[in-house]
This record gives sequence, structure tokens and C-alpha cells, in this order.
Amino acid sequence: MPTIRLLPKAEARAIRHGFPWVFANEVVLDRRTRAIAPGTFARLEDNAGRALGLVTVNPASKIIGRMMDRNPDAQIDQSWIAAKIAHALALRAQLYDAPYYRLIHAEADGLPGVVIDRFGDVAVIQPNAAWAEGNFDLLADALAEVTGVATIIRNGSGRARSLEGLPEVTELARGVVDGPVPVPMNGATYMADVLGGQKTGLFFDQRPNHAFAAKLAKGGTVLDVFTHVGGFALAALAGGATQALAVDSSAPALELAQAGAKASGVAERFETLQGDAFDMLQKLADEGRRFDTVICDPPAFAPNKPALEAGLRAYEKLARAAAPLVAPGGYLGLCSCSHAADLTSFRNASARGIGRAGRRGAILHTGYAGPDHPQLPQLAESGYLKAVFFRLD
Repeated sequence: MPTIRLLPKAEARAIRHGFPWVFANEVVLDRRTRAIAPGTFARLEDNAGRALGLVTVNPASKIIGRMMDRNPDAQIDQSWIAAKIAHALALRAQLYDAPYYRLIHAEADGLPGVVIDRFGDVAVIQPNAAWAEGNFDLLADALAEVTGVATIIRNGSGRARSLEGLPEVTELARGVVDGPVPVPMNGATYMADVLGGQKTGLFFDQRPNHAFAAKLAKGGTVLDVFTHVGGFALAALAGGATQALAVDSSAPALELAQAGAKASGVAERFETLQGDAFDMLQKLADEGRRFDTVICDPPAFAPNKPALEAGLRAYEKLARAAAPLVAPGGYLGLCSCSHAADLTSFRNASARGIGRAGRRGAILHTGYAGPDHPQLPQLAESGYLKAVFFRLD
């Protein structure tokens, strides 16, 4: 097994205290280190040669090392992976009545760079680190062993894989998929396209925010912008909203949303509108439409630090466009899944947009990802999701 060693200037104490990553500028990058094949396991030492643990190495990534085990002699095999999955499964089984959740949330569940979403008997694995890509069969075998899922999909898409130098590939690894998978959540039924949809087909992280919005929306009308497959709209209708309009630029996503509305028994109270979100917000404003609750859940406007300033302007613009559509005394929910935008910056941008629309808003609630998306306190990136709910005068 190769060894990588920290430079004297590197902060070994942070790693000893639980920080899970080693950056390329923190290690001795000699010829032997650069020649290590991506995904190889290696012993990590501080600059004095003291062992810090077992890491997986990728010299092609800025994150050259990801901590696998504090024991430098650990064996990363199917049994080791199965133990991690079993530990994660025990938590989800305690939290949820049905097997629909994020089962593995990367570093926080002890499997660096790995995301696994479970949809009953179907699971989608995102191997977003080189070690996981190289050991996909071990991951799939361990997952089937622990959970009994029969259908496993490899979803190799997204920015995280490109940063690791990994190719994009999505495939049915084992089992059968006959079509969209029905997913019960917050009293509604969502239809997840686990092979061709965004990410793994459904966003489990918004579950608690959907539930909170449904309480606000009871007895009123709802506008759900960037709805994906029904998002906030279906949860609101299941919770007693009288009518919901769902907006998205994707026709296939809206078809799934309509199928979900039918499966949920709320199709007669559900409408869709396809088009660019900002254009549709302006269209609705021009028509004089007003809604008791408006929710906007856009894609990441600030996915990294270079995009932060432009992203915050986009969040402000969205708030400014959405606020006029909220009826007096109604509610506006604004969401961000941007890693680079912290809560304070996002909240301030949203408040500026509301103010520039001529409205005044009081914050009622701030929501985050659900407990099936645990966070390591050392990784600010894992606290990506923010949902801020305002009551507007």
C-alpha cells in the first residue's frame, strides 16, 4: 500500500479532529505520489511519519485524499462497505416508515463521494469519487446484501464526477425498471424517473420543507416554480391546498408531475405551465394572478465561489419577480441549493428582492435538508440546502 505524507505547513490536527479531506497543496507531491492510480487506497501520515488513517487517493483531483478509515490497516472490502450501509440503514429505518429516502449521503455516512437514494426495491448509486467508480460492483453487492433491493442503477452524471476526472455514464446495473417509480411522500405520490430524470429522479432533501409549506398552503392557492416532478405543489394539495399551479421548463418533468397528481388523487386541482421561470412569473404578473403561497426552488445559481456574486443577484431577481404574485398576507418560500451561498447571504439577497418589489416580508421559518442528509460539522459544503419562508404584507 502506498503512503502519502502531509507537508509541514498542513494542518494535521484538523484531520485528527474529523476533517475528511486532504487537499493537493497539503501533501508531498513527488513522482511516486503523482503516479498513484485514482481510487487507490493509501496510508496517510503527518509530516513526522505518524499515521492519520487510510485514505483513497486521486492525484487528478484538488481533493487528493478522502478519509476512508481512521485505522490505517483497515481492509476496504464488501464487508467493510456493508457495515457502513447497515449503520446508515438503521438510522433511516428509525426515521421513516417506508423505504424511500437517501440511504447514503457521502462522507457523513462514511462512504466518501457516494450517494445512494432508495426507492423501495430500487436504488440509485452515484459513485462520485474514483474509489467508488472502481469498486462499483462491491458497492452494489453490499447494498443488495444489506437492503435486499433487486434493481440498482449507476448514475454517473454531474459536476462532482467531472471534478474527479470521471466520465458521465448512467446505466441499469442489475434488475428491471419498467417506468417511473411511484414514491409516497408527505401524503402525495411522486413519480421518479430513476433512469432519465434529474440526479437520481427525485429530491428527497426537500421533504421537510414540502411538509412545512403544505401547512402554510392549507385552504389556499399555490404557485410552485421550478416544480420538477411536482415538488411543493403535490405536497400542498395533499395537505389541503385548494389549487396548485406548477411551473417548470421541462416538459418530461411536468408530465411526471401530472402523473403524480393523478396517482395522488388531486389531478382536478393541479395545473402545469411550461416555460422559463422568469418569463412565466412575468406572464402571471401581467395577467394579474395572485396566489396565497408562492414557492421558488431553483437549481443552484451559485454552484461555486466564482459564481457567487452573479448567483446572489439571480436569487434577488427571483425574489423580486415572485413577490408581486403573493396575495396580501400570503407566503413566499425561497430555496437555494448553492454550496457557495451561505444562509445569511441568501437570506439578504431574498430580502432585497422582496423590498425592491415594493413588499415587506417577515421571516417565519428557515428549513434545511432532512435527516437522511446528515452533515459533517467540518464540511460547510454539506449544508447546501436553505429554504426561507416569508409572510408578506
